[in-house]
Amino acid sequence: MLSALAQQAGWRPVAARRTARVEQRFLGSRAHVVLVDARRALTKMLPVVAGLSEAVEALGGALLVLTDTEDSAKLPELLEAGATHYLADKVTSEKLSIALAFALRHVERLGGGSIETRSRNSIQRSDALFWTHDPGSKHIMLSAALAEHFGLAADFLKPSDLLRLLPKTERRAALGLARQVSRTGAGAAFAHLLPGEPSRRVAHHLFAEGGSISGEIELLPHGEARLPEEKDCLTGLSNRRAAQKWIARRFDRGQPMAVVLLSISQFDRMNAAYGPMAGNALLGRIGRRIERLVEEEESGDFMLARIAGTEFFLGLPRENGVERAAFLAHRMISAVARPFNAGDHLIRLTARCGIAEPMPGDDAGRLLRRAGAALADAKASDSQSVRLRIRDGRSLAVDDDQLETDLRLAISRGEIEILFQPQYAMADDAITGVEALARWNHPRLGPLGASALFAAAERSDYLLPLSSHIQSRALEIASQWPDHLASLRLAINVTAADIAQPDYFELFMERLRSSGFPRHRLTVEITEGGLMEDLTAASSLLASWQEEGLRVAIDDFGTGYSSLAYLKSLPLDYLKIDSGLAKDITGSERDSIIVGGVIDMAKSLGLLVVAEGVETEQQLALLARKGCDFYQGFLRSGPIRSSELLALI
Repeated sequence: MLSALAQQAGWRPVAARRTARVEQRFLGSRAHVVLVDARRALTKMLPVVAGLSEAVEALGGALLVLTDTEDSAKLPELLEAGATHYLADKVTSEKLSIALAFALRHVERLGGGSIETRSRNSIQRSDALFWTHDPGSKHIMLSAALAEHFGLAADFLKPSDLLRLLPKTERRAALGLARQVSRTGAGAAFAHLLPGEPSRRVAHHLFAEGGSISGEIELLPHGEARLPEEKDCLTGLSNRRAAQKWIARRFDRGQPMAVVLLSISQFDRMNAAYGPMAGNALLGRIGRRIERLVEEEESGDFMLARIAGTEFFLGLPRENGVERAAFLAHRMISAVARPFNAGDHLIRLTARCGIAEPMPGDDAGRLLRRAGAALADAKASDSQSVRLRIRDGRSLAVDDDQLETDLRLAISRGEIEILFQPQYAMADDAITGVEALARWNHPRLGPLGASALFAAAERSDYLLPLSSHIQSRALEIASQWPDHLASLRLAINVTAADIAQPDYFELFMERLRSSGFPRHRLTVEITEGGLMEDLTAASSLLASWQEEGLRVAIDDFGTGYSSLAYLKSLPLDYLKIDSGLAKDITGSERDSIIVGGVIDMAKSLGLLVVAEGVETEQQLALLARKGCDFYQGFLRSGPIRSSELLALI
């Protein structure tokens, strides 16, 4: 009844009948306000209110308690327990709506206003598992987090496909409930096993809004409850005390371990821009994102905690834990680096990690201090994001020199994987082509993207063999595509080192002929940096490719210093706007004018324009309005395998 009344008042309630682990459910729900029904049970519910109050206060929320009129003498106890509001009257739709409005006003005042409250909500929702289905549509739109959890390349599904992701025994009830919500407009919820995690149950909340129906998946807490004094109420993780206790317990038992400290860089600037309330929400999302990653990779007695400010702790219970710690450190840094959505803005963060393992005579304090020293070294470095503290007080980089050595074996071991990022037409969102990209599946550090791969190749003077391998593999894979992919264009990248070879044109064309890939479907993308040294030679090379039926694109346009000279001198078919420049279109009016000017200039020269790195609907709409022809980016799809591309098509 309370859920229905709250929904009538415009809220999206997440309801629970039981009070077990209610604090963790609140922290994972992205809620602003907690409503506790203590009618006829105020004494019993006081501990529940007290248990929630610290988490509510940490997130700048409000705690509204329903009481009976005869409980007025106990109101001081209720306020002492941490309640911020109460309603001691018969509950009606109007009275509850007003009480909730007062509670929300309290939240906005704590956070500095309604704008910041919305920013916080957007930040929290950026990792939410939710879907929406509009009337008349043949597809259900999925959040990026839900699509990623299901391992889908696209952010949409047919309704029947979504239903089939549920266990067979739960599909009939889910379908009946969805039809009921659509028919009556009243929200509902049911529990089921989470696809992909058969040991995890979730609460699936259904809502009807403006004729559409949407669902949000709430991950129910699992595992043993932590002691109140060992919980971090901002993120729902363990705290510093729990981390120290975990280390001490392993020392007492003589068990091996390695520890990682992760720190978010320049978080104070984000706080200054969005306010502390949004900052707290963002720390909560970071905690949930890291927790999900570690739970996927680890099992057993690991420890994940927030130990101070923007610092997180990971303890790994294993022999030879340093390599595993380095792998997870890189994964966590990558997870933090994925953008967080704050309404029309994307918040981008970076992180650094320090690693340490026990030495003779250590205790919890010494081990943490050594990991902290390694973290300080990583923060002081311009290029090394992960450092390992060793015995003599120095630290070692775990992501530079060894990578160069490993790279020389990566090709022969089959560790370099070719992925394809779809390119979409602005006019109708049809997939018209793909860009071939490389990923290094490192045996110890896990997947490494193209930037880390090519950086290691440049340092080790291994760029030419790597580039040759990627081009050959991309052409070989694409030549074997089935008929459903036969109309797609393929774009492959050419480096400055490639162009510098005097016989590169002949080498490249022989590579193309050997693969059997149709040359009329191939685009060669050259970065600005690859053209700077010899513009005349580059122009001749590009013209030779065009004569053979290939198309030519300038990649990352807007990052160099000679862009206008390139447009004036080179025979081109496409201009690809650098992702940083594309993102600027949603910035100031000056930024938008510059991007629009680049597009107008390209169009006046008869070039087609491709925008890279499109991540929000706002960016997409503005780029389309400016006349961009094609786009690629995580808004629609990241780099995927051929099998996933076929499924997406």
